[in-house]
Amino acid sequence: MGTPSVLWNVAKKCFTVGLVSLTVSDRFASIVSVRGGSMSPTFNPKTNTLFGSLSDDYVLVEKFCLQKYKFSHGDVVVFSSPYDHKEKHVKRIIGLPGDWVGTHYDVVKVPEGHCWVEGDNSASSMDSRSFGPVPLGLVNGRVVHILWPPHRVGSVERKAPQHRVSSS
Repeated sequence: MGTPSVLWNVAKKCFTVGLVSLTVSDRFASIVSVRGGSMSPTFNPKTNTLFGSLSDDYVLVEKFCLQKYKFSHGDVVVFSSPYDHKEKHVKRIIGLPGDWVGTHYDVVKVPEGHCWVEGDNSASSMDSRSFGPVPLGLVNGRVVHILWPPHRVGSVERKAPQHRVSSS
């Protein structure tokens, strides 16, 4: 009757792998699907395809930046929506605490503990222009690489519009 011990060993190994995966995903890095066209052409440059989710980009999100909230202008981040914490957004950091950001209608000072985020495709992006500065505590990590689709694999470029931001 060696079967129960074999099943027990398999169950222990599965539990261990699951626990290690959960720890890595929670503390160090995770993979996130980017949907929609708000970050086009950086992500999902061809959003109007027949296959929908097959065209989504999958990205690697590193979480070491969360230890001391070390972000830079132009970083692409994943954050929880200020209105619905279950909803995740992927946008580019335009302004950091203390920066003045020029919008189409106004100039806004980014308060301490917040950042100003915008999508690369401003025509179809719900971002800080809609809901204001985002608390840094809602940021889940920084997008560093595109992992899927295979022809787009590579690091994510940090781009910051210098003409719209001034430091205090």
